[in-house]
Amino acid sequence: MRRVDLHAYPGTAEWIASQGPYVEALGRYWRKQWTPKTEADVVADFRAHGIEAMLVAFDIESVTGAPACTNEYVAGLRDRHPGTFIGAWGTVDPLLGEHAVSEAQRAVDEYGVLGFHFHPIMGRYSVDEPKLAPLFEVINALGVPVMIDVGTTGMGAGMPGGSGTVIRHAHPQAIDALAAAFPDLTVIAAHPGWPWVEEMTAVALHKGNVYWELSGWAPKHFPPALKTDIRGRLQDKIMFGTDYPSLPLDRVLREWDELGFSEQVMRKVFHENAERVLGLTAAAVPATREQQ
Repeated sequence: MRRVDLHAYPGTAEWIASQGPYVEALGRYWRKQWTPKTEADVVADFRAHGIEAMLVAFDIESVTGAPACTNEYVAGLRDRHPGTFIGAWGTVDPLLGEHAVSEAQRAVDEYGVLGFHFHPIMGRYSVDEPKLAPLFEVINALGVPVMIDVGTTGMGAGMPGGSGTVIRHAHPQAIDALAAAFPDLTVIAAHPGWPWVEEMTAVALHKGNVYWELSGWAPKHFPPALKTDIRGRLQDKIMFGTDYPSLPLDRVLREWDELGFSEQVMRKVFHENAERVLGLTAAAVPATREQQ
């Protein structure tokens, strides 16, 4: 079965550097050493698991001063390894106003990003703030989707005051308001959205232009109601993501299998919904032995 990962970070030194002061806290949160991988190791990891990944750029430079993991960088990885990385989510810093608008245009025109990822908690904004409307108007006009983190995050977790971040910036209500304001914009919520899983379920069901990828959590920890909805009323909305390298790929795949969903539901989650919503072409990676 084809496996399309909507939410994968490069895992390299360039990506780790972009997290600035949060690297050590993230290591504690995920209970592992947060060390960089080589580009070759990252490619090998995805290939070994038969996963086609969409890489995510990351930029909180205006908040931390840390160098961004740029649109150019993730697009370069995509272009060097097209059989493994089938797309790249761009990033802009919404707090930069007109500069963010011009960067969004440039990212699409020059680097061919498939859309834009937003990390509201760490960026210190909410996507429904009126001052950000000009940016989303441009993105909407470009005809590309957005992927927006929802729910709490490991970044800043355990630090005094969460290092000044506010988790309510990533509340599903912000996605609801954005989707209502831009009905032609495809909005993909990223992560299960805890502690607002039921609120995120309501938004996904109510807004026809809202979809949901469930990266960043071990599937065995999905709440019972969410597991029921994945096989039921949300089966055409849910997509697969890993949040690589936060969780081992083998664990994520194993625990999805252990949920016991039908093959029809698994096809929708792993690739069919992403193919339909994002207009993906046929699988580019040959099946591994376990997939055949």
